[in-house]
Amino acid sequence: MDKHLSSEAGDERVDADKRGIWGWMLFDFAAQPYHTLIITFIFAPYFASFIASDPVSGQSQWGYGTAIAGAIIAIMSPILGSIADSTGPRKPWIMAFSVLGFIGAFMLWWGAPHSEGNSSVFIALLALIILMVGFEFAAVFNNAMMPTLVPREKLGRLSGNAWSLGYTAGLFTLIIVLLTMASNEKGLTLLGIEPLFGIDATMKEGERATGPLTAIWYLVFVLPLFMFTPDIKRKKKVAGAAVEGIKNLVKTIKKLPQNPSLFAYLGSSMLYRDALNGLYAFGGIYAVGVLEWSIVQVGIFGILANITGVIGAYLGGRMDDRFGPKFVVRTSIIILSISSLVIITTDINHAFFIRLAEGSSVPTIIFYICGGFIGAAGGALQAASRTLMADQAEPGRMTEAFGLYAMSGRATAFLAPLMIAIFTDISGSQRIGVIPVVVLFIAGLILLNKVHQRNGQGA
Repeated sequence: MDKHLSSEAGDERVDADKRGIWGWMLFDFAAQPYHTLIITFIFAPYFASFIASDPVSGQSQWGYGTAIAGAIIAIMSPILGSIADSTGPRKPWIMAFSVLGFIGAFMLWWGAPHSEGNSSVFIALLALIILMVGFEFAAVFNNAMMPTLVPREKLGRLSGNAWSLGYTAGLFTLIIVLLTMASNEKGLTLLGIEPLFGIDATMKEGERATGPLTAIWYLVFVLPLFMFTPDIKRKKKVAGAAVEGIKNLVKTIKKLPQNPSLFAYLGSSMLYRDALNGLYAFGGIYAVGVLEWSIVQVGIFGILANITGVIGAYLGGRMDDRFGPKFVVRTSIIILSISSLVIITTDINHAFFIRLAEGSSVPTIIFYICGGFIGAAGGALQAASRTLMADQAEPGRMTEAFGLYAMSGRATAFLAPLMIAIFTDISGSQRIGVIPVVVLFIAGLILLNKVHQRNGQGA
């Protein structure tokens, strides 16, 4: 396979064949159940409803757990990324953090409902921190591989197709869980039957099993990445590269003000991705507490969001290639902001702050519609964000750039969960607790105006 230097980013290009491309895209397919089953639609609402003492304190505790993991990721991502750029290959890093994510996901099984002494709360939050650190770091190095696989003009479609594939995995695993494992208040799955595989509904084993399912799913579908996707050559040993990598990182950070587009994009993405992660992390918890949904209802909501996510990521990748990633990012943020505002105005008895008749289905319908828009816009946003980050990278420092990207996404990753936790604690209201999400979206949109993209796309 011919290798040459990329004219776009100065990184070694490996020009992957079809197997290599599919191997790289399957990383998103392998990792998406972590986002869908654990962070958003099944385990997080289960934690708030059955592990924590009540949904309000559950939302707060989950927020503190994700904040701790986010702080670790923010501190270490650019350092490890810079070291990786000095050593070369990204696959060894992906392998190491994949093992960590696998362990953390399996640990969720021991998050039993309503245990004495809050031991399950501690176990579940510890597992959450471990698996978040593992999966998020693995994603940093996987993202850094993207610009070396295809020319710049194909990046938008590659990123969009990968995210679309990821949402497909989320949809498929969510359907499996809802039909065969997760149970409602009557102990029945969405099919109206008792959970399969010997699962005990009274101990909520179906919800807890999402951890091991996520781990096994990831293990199976990440293998093609290691088998078929080419990696760049090793440059030097890690021992010598560590010092050089950290020095290069310090230089890059000092030079950030001299690169206003990169500086603005890191700030913008820091805010809007934090808002999106907060929206994903607390959407299910919000529905359980405010709309009084069951876990199965939240799962149905998740199916809808994943279907629209597949469509949004796919179309977003094509719009990225045609109009440029900045256009896609801006449009997605606007849609997400409006949807979040509508959700805040809605609870079991209100829509747009207007009192409804008792038992009205309007709040549920509104939440489903907003969920569809959030899924589509979120998929397009995440796909286009990777392409726009690749446009900001300095030659030869792609992993460091995505390390900074992860840092910007996690430097304040504690902010949305922490603000949600604090607003929820102070107000005693989950609706008020979600207001910071809208503020972060708007702030990110403002900073995006100073960001540039390559090839004159979307001018």
